[in-house]
Amino acid sequence: MIILFNKPYGVLCQFRPVAGRQTLKDFIDQPGVHAAGRLDADSEGLLVLTDDGAEQHRITDPRHKLPKTYCVQVEGVPDEAALACLREGVRLNDGMTQPAEAELTEEPVWLRPRNPPVRFRKNIPTTWITLTIREGRNRQVRRMTAAVGFPTLRLIRCAIGSWTIEGLASGKLKELS
Repeated sequence: MIILFNKPYGVLCQFRPVAGRQTLKDFIDQPGVHAAGRLDADSEGLLVLTDDGAEQHRITDPRHKLPKTYCVQVEGVPDEAALACLREGVRLNDGMTQPAEAELTEEPVWLRPRNPPVRFRKNIPTTWITLTIREGRNRQVRRMTAAVGFPTLRLIRCAIGSWTIEGLASGKLKELS
């Protein structure tokens, strides 16, 4: 079984309860499923859960290079040089990242306001980029955008392989057979 879940901001990617915090258990009442990968509490978007260990491994193992696509709101306006760095790979403190697909994009039409809202600075514009990676290092997208000079303000995973959050509201799930 595969479950697609659109994880809201602030939700922890675990089923174990944590005092004062929402976890996957608050949204998913399906015994035996486990998340295939994680999203930080301050990230939103697609999380794939499964009860099949082999499928979970296939989704998360970097050797399978399953693409993960993110809609990223960054502080400032990345130029072509910054996007080229993302496309070629960025040196992080744990080594070079693999090349990514990166392009400027419009704010997603399906996007709803976040609670709490993203910080707003009157004199600093924000830009949306679409970033597709095939690795899954800890806070990788945030570290990559910061490394090229454009810190991430909002991060939404839109797709993992062919699975997307299209038509899936925040906090909702869809079971696939």
